Amino acid sequence: MANTQLYIITPPAINVDEFAGQLKQALDGGPVASVQLRLKDVPYTEIIAAANALMPICHARDVAFIINDRPDIAHKVGADGVHVGQNDMSYKQAREIVGQDSIVGVTAKNSRHLSMVAAEQGADYVAFGAFFPTNTKEQTVTADLKLISWWVELFEVPCVAIGGITVDNARALIDAGADFIAVSAGIWTHDQGPKAAVKQFNELFED
Repeated sequence: MANTQLYIITPPAINVDEFAGQLKQALDGGPVASVQLRLKDVPYTEIIAAANALMPICHARDVAFIINDRPDIAHKVGADGVHVGQNDMSYKQAREIVGQDSIVGVTAKNSRHLSMVAAEQGADYVAFGAFFPTNTKEQTVTADLKLISWWVELFEVPCVAIGGITVDNARALIDAGADFIAVSAGIWTHDQGPKAAVKQFNELFED
């Protein structure tokens, strides 16, 4: 089984100039598979500006750059893909906008049914969560660890575990076989800084 990889999510609100430095620090901490730009209640132009500032930082380090919710923006800025939630847009609509060569990931929350539908439609990954309490996203549902072990046993489509994940609680998800661990606050509010957080997550993956 391949090692779990790190999938970083930006805070829901950022100062782009300041955050660019934090992102560089984080990516200097060790391997990261992807970074998702997740800005909520932010004007279109600001998301575009943030993507144009942050995507080159990721690409310089061979890290995929994903846009949350907005396939139109992902397509416009040339991002590597888009992540869509159940209330955002259908997989089919997102795929039509970003094209066949882009990543399209789909939130399945805690639903086996939704995850199977997404995989059958062609999603590049499905995301389960929240596994732990989180302040990053309102109105979350609680997902069970058994979802991960069930998924990896039956399906080849990669799965992402999300929701309140930190260095201290990630071990169970890694042991269950999650392909990716998606982390936001667990990176940006780590008491030793984002670089140390990424380093510690990668040490967990290697154990």
